[in-house]
Amino acid sequence: MSEKTSATASRRSVRLASVAAVATIAGLLSGPGSAADDVDASAVVTYDCDLPSGTVQVPLEVRGTFPATGEVDVPMSPAGVSMTADFEAADLAPLLPEGATEVVSTATLDVDVVQNDQTAQAQWAQFVAPATPLAGDENGKVRLAHTGEVPSVTVSAAGDVTLTAGRLTLGLGVPAPEGEETPAEPVTLTCDRSEGEAGLLTTVQVPDAGTPETPDPGGETDPGEGGGEDPGDPGEEPPVEPPVDGSAFCPADMPLGDLDTSDVDPMPAGAPPIVMNSPFPQKVCGYAAGLATVKKLNGSMIINDPEKKPGMITATANRRTTVRMPTAEGGYYVQLDSTARIDLPDAESTFLAFGFQPVSAKVSFDTGPMTISTGSVMPVGEMMSNFAVASFTQSMRLHDVKVNGVPLDVGSDCRTSKPYKVVLRGDFTKEPRYLNVLMGGALNGTLDIPAFSGCGTGGEDLDALFTASISGPGNTIAMNQANMCVPDADPEYWNCPPLLPGLPGSPTPVVG
Repeated sequence: MSEKTSATASRRSVRLASVAAVATIAGLLSGPGSAADDVDASAVVTYDCDLPSGTVQVPLEVRGTFPATGEVDVPMSPAGVSMTADFEAADLAPLLPEGATEVVSTATLDVDVVQNDQTAQAQWAQFVAPATPLAGDENGKVRLAHTGEVPSVTVSAAGDVTLTAGRLTLGLGVPAPEGEETPAEPVTLTCDRSEGEAGLLTTVQVPDAGTPETPDPGGETDPGEGGGEDPGDPGEEPPVEPPVDGSAFCPADMPLGDLDTSDVDPMPAGAPPIVMNSPFPQKVCGYAAGLATVKKLNGSMIINDPEKKPGMITATANRRTTVRMPTAEGGYYVQLDSTARIDLPDAESTFLAFGFQPVSAKVSFDTGPMTISTGSVMPVGEMMSNFAVASFTQSMRLHDVKVNGVPLDVGSDCRTSKPYKVVLRGDFTKEPRYLNVLMGGALNGTLDIPAFSGCGTGGEDLDALFTASISGPGNTIAMNQANMCVPDADPEYWNCPPLLPGLPGSPTPVVG
């Protein structure tokens, strides 16, 4: 598949007649898998990398645990994947600022997924290598050991599936100075497989389960059925769209507050993990919409209504990665932590207070910094499970209140007496599953609404009224987050402009 055709056919995911590769920017491990059916595999692929001094050959070792066999319409999920690139120290030093003693890097590998006569491309992206001494080993070699997560592959027909390494992109830089969040601007290296390199990573057998194959959409069609557009000259190239400036879609600044992962379940006991702060944090933005249900009022209001003017989530994706390899004591574990913020517009609600009195109001939200953590857990010999946790503090203010259609002056500071904690978790028994911050999905949670204060004017104290009718535990929030826009990525994968999500209970759009 040519780059031009690939870019036209897909922006974030590719679904062909008999092969689907769900390609994500950050990468994730999706879907359960049986450790008994997995095999450890490794491959060394030599790449030609263009440096200012000329083209050099760089060996890349790819290791991971891959499914030995797969099933139709069941995600196949590689685990514990690492990509190690060996450079000559003398080749790296000129790429970095003068006086640099360490190098940090990210790696993105294009992977061709082929089954029968169908081809798709996934990206193994946001792999991170920790700070590595530039002095190299005794042989003058600098080993950049990248670890990360990769997307699952789902096929809809039987037949062997091959994964082949394609283009390699490396981002090289120096660690951020102490006390600073962002390092110097990285240098990007683009590397192609050396001549004669096959690049085969693994082959997964998918046996025929007796289900009929999906009809080939490229086959003959009865002209009397349906219709369609004139395909035109089969040799004619599709028109190429002009490049778009992705920076226009997201706010310029990035949310870089402290990470709060206190609501994530502790990692299972075992060997300590590798913890890496991303040297090149990635800005993303998108939309989420939800329903908040107040238990006492037995009613819901729409949060961030997608049919009006919804507020945008801005996130710094995968700022920190925590990884423990499958062979380590305690088994496989990965956690990706992101920071985010959202400015919610006012919500409008109408309820029956105390079961009979119609009350309408507008609700303003003051939402604090958000931490979103996603990951996978697979203890030795057990099935894999996924998790997603989004947490933040919030307070709410009531205004424009009407009772039976008559305005009720509650003042300008009728609000919850203190902020409350919101913790939303992914429900992996339902679609869309929240697998990472870039793809989004469904999140749910419960919260305790504090008592109200500051309600009323002219000496009238309405605090008790709103506390009695609203405050208390057991209130629920259900949110849908759509795919995020990644303005700094290759346009084929950036998902820009961001899509609007459906409300919980309705499908969330996915680009593809």
